[in-house]
Amino acid sequence: MALRGHPDFRRLWAGDTISQFGASVGVTVIPLLAAGVLNATPFEMGLLAAASTIAFLLIGLPAGVWVDRVRRKPLMIAMDVARAALVLSVPIAWWLGALGLPQLVVVSLAVGVCTVFFDVAYQSYLPSLVGRDQLVEGNSKLQASLSVAEVSGPAIGGYAAQLLGAANGVLATGIGYLTSAFFLVRIKKAEPAPDRHPDPHLRREVVEGLRFVFGNVTLRMIVACTGTSNFFHGIQNAVLVLFLLDVAGLSEGTAGLVLSAGGVGGVLGAAFAHRIGLLVGQARMIWLIPVLTWPFTLALPFVSGGWGLVLPMACLAVSTFGIVVYNVGQVSYRQAICPDHLLGRMNASIRWVVWGATPLGALLGGGLGSWSGIVPTLWVSVVGSVGGMVWLLLSPLRSMRDLPAATSVEAHG
Repeated sequence: MALRGHPDFRRLWAGDTISQFGASVGVTVIPLLAAGVLNATPFEMGLLAAASTIAFLLIGLPAGVWVDRVRRKPLMIAMDVARAALVLSVPIAWWLGALGLPQLVVVSLAVGVCTVFFDVAYQSYLPSLVGRDQLVEGNSKLQASLSVAEVSGPAIGGYAAQLLGAANGVLATGIGYLTSAFFLVRIKKAEPAPDRHPDPHLRREVVEGLRFVFGNVTLRMIVACTGTSNFFHGIQNAVLVLFLLDVAGLSEGTAGLVLSAGGVGGVLGAAFAHRIGLLVGQARMIWLIPVLTWPFTLALPFVSGGWGLVLPMACLAVSTFGIVVYNVGQVSYRQAICPDHLLGRMNASIRWVVWGATPLGALLGGGLGSWSGIVPTLWVSVVGSVGGMVWLLLSPLRSMRDLPAATSVEAHG
């Protein structure tokens, strides 16, 4: 049965679409608020960027153990409600004249903690909701929602910040999280109780997840690729908004439009990922598509006003197309090969590395931006993020068309 006819998946998809839209607005508006209203320095922008993802590094591994011990849907609902309350504190503080950079950092950090639990639970919940044979289709549709949000959210967020004030634009993020919780509550399929570990032990259970991921050479190379690219993308997060506003001289609305450009390619990538996998093979979609598309991100430092926007924005769309196809392929693969009782720990182990690298990059980016300047730091970020694909070229994926069946994949350590 196609997932369009799966009512519970449609509820998950609807809630995710609205939540991703709100989150995409927030990702744009909060840095604009810090840079344009609170006059944050490059180091402070790096600190803010790091705060939003450092929770993956600090609590990612124990979060995976916790997710494997509880039902995932109630946990996701609780995290959505908590994130909404945290984000809505920003416009309230602004209305009261009490908003400062420390609150933005604290809110970003706390929302990041909730996001760790939500994302690990979310990726672990999907196989039980739709079945493993429909994971590529399910991930493609969910990735399409993310890509549509990345197209519209930053542009709307940028112009909302310009016309209504950046703090007011954060309201969309809180509303998105509440809507996601509403649709999750309406999912009717009963979630099975998690298997109880006969002898629960945090350290041993964490090691089981790490051993599964890093004992498999294909997963290990995928993690190295994503982690490397995310580290350098973290450097980019620290300086990109400052580059667009202060170096390229763009308005807040136009800056949001540039940040949306990649989402156009993301929508197309999500729409065609399933077909690309059938056409070239799931192994090739993980390594070949990045080789053909990721280098286009090197056009980003050439952004300028007027017609100078066109070519870099088109190149961003191409590179994001490749990122989305890669993500659909590698996420579907790791969900398909992992036993149910390890899904939370597998996802947490991978995210501990790949998302934990992002705040480290952001902190380095803030320091580099202050020391060497915004433009050289941006060049370091784009070259390094493209270089992450070298890991894929050194992996067994190069010799495969399709990935092995789940039953034939074992971890070797």
